[in-house]
Amino acid sequence: METITLSQLLEAVDGRLLGEFDLSTRISRVETDSRSIHPGTLFIPLVGDRFDGHAYINPALEGGAAGCLTAQERDGLLPGKFYVKVDDAERALGRLAAWYKDRFPIPFIGVTGSVGKTTAKDMLAAVLGVKYKVLKTEGNHNNNIGLPLTLLELDASHQIAVLEMGMDKFGEIDYLAGLVRPDVGVITNIGDAHIERLGSRENIFKAKCELLPHIKKDGAVILNGDDALLSALKGNTPIPAVFCGQGEGCDCRAQVTGGDGVSHIHCRLTTRRMDREVKIPALGEHMIYPTLIAAAVGERFGLTPDQIEEGIRQFVPTRMRMNVLRRRAGITILDDTYNANPQSMRASISALADSRGSHKTAVLGDMLELGPFAPALHTGVGECLGSLGIHSLVAVGELAVYIAQGARDAGVPQVIHCPTREDAKAVLPQVVCPDSTILLKASRGMKLEELTARLLELTEEA
Repeated sequence: METITLSQLLEAVDGRLLGEFDLSTRISRVETDSRSIHPGTLFIPLVGDRFDGHAYINPALEGGAAGCLTAQERDGLLPGKFYVKVDDAERALGRLAAWYKDRFPIPFIGVTGSVGKTTAKDMLAAVLGVKYKVLKTEGNHNNNIGLPLTLLELDASHQIAVLEMGMDKFGEIDYLAGLVRPDVGVITNIGDAHIERLGSRENIFKAKCELLPHIKKDGAVILNGDDALLSALKGNTPIPAVFCGQGEGCDCRAQVTGGDGVSHIHCRLTTRRMDREVKIPALGEHMIYPTLIAAAVGERFGLTPDQIEEGIRQFVPTRMRMNVLRRRAGITILDDTYNANPQSMRASISALADSRGSHKTAVLGDMLELGPFAPALHTGVGECLGSLGIHSLVAVGELAVYIAQGARDAGVPQVIHCPTREDAKAVLPQVVCPDSTILLKASRGMKLEELTARLLELTEEA
């Protein structure tokens, strides 16, 4: 973060200074966690269902913070510390981030979608990083708190920013996109994630499209041309649209041409300026979509075909996002435990089916936030396992019983249902065998990375 003054802070958040303080005081860092305080820090107390950050204002200030925002009146102000009164601390964080972002005359790219937005963000950063110094969203900082904090990490060295935007209800993309006002918007697809709250794919589509009005007038939007709902936007977007996919009508197209089943796939990439075969260092046909998105955006910002190909080769997925872990005896672990929904489950199962190995096992847990659709959607995942020839399933969790039933009905030879992770840890030795590939995937709340750790204990590093 580039330093700002207290005077600038007051302007940015429309705040009121409590007491008197030197308006030239410098702020060099923003924190919402009182345990991460450094000199020059502005502490912002957030309020949640189970906590109120205002209780930590004094510890933060005593720990070295220069000052704080507060949505509550304060008694007994600590000497030598500034207090800025605001109506709502979380909204003030957003206003500060939007104000701060406007200090940087660089392109901003906003990425959303039901499936693959993190992978698209990582691929975009890899490709653009060949030519530019990129700021990108880290981890799961894609919400009302994480995105503003990411914007506040901008400094004079950054030349372009790639920002992920998550949502689980109407209005969230509208808010986040309003902070960023991107030069280029990306919608990866429309799926069933968060359908419990939004009720239908059509509503999810509407919520994702809240991005469109916030894209700059001279900007563009990159859309999945193979997605039935997004493809219907052809000719109906407020800014120019580029459609990516396998279909004939797409502006940027790709077809998988091969791969080693262990670490990469090959695809033919055809865009407005390039037509060549590229190597994608990841598994699964679904990887063509983030690759196409990155190629389209890369071309818009002046990258050559050689630079785009180099960036694709440098792609590294975020931790627990289809990480390929090679073990001895020909065993490969596909750690995709960060999150899951029906579409991403199918994509990962397809990658497992295409992987090398004589025995293929899926360790799958509950997909959350699907509401009344959950039984049918979990059953469909089980049926997918059978149709793609997966040999074994370990289904983990209450809802995963439907995955198990769908798999049995679809003819998967070995199906084990485990109500808990601890139960699953006990049965994992039954599915570990030489020359095998094991996929692990579930919603974040299932914490299936514990099972990845158990598999690493059961196998030896290659």
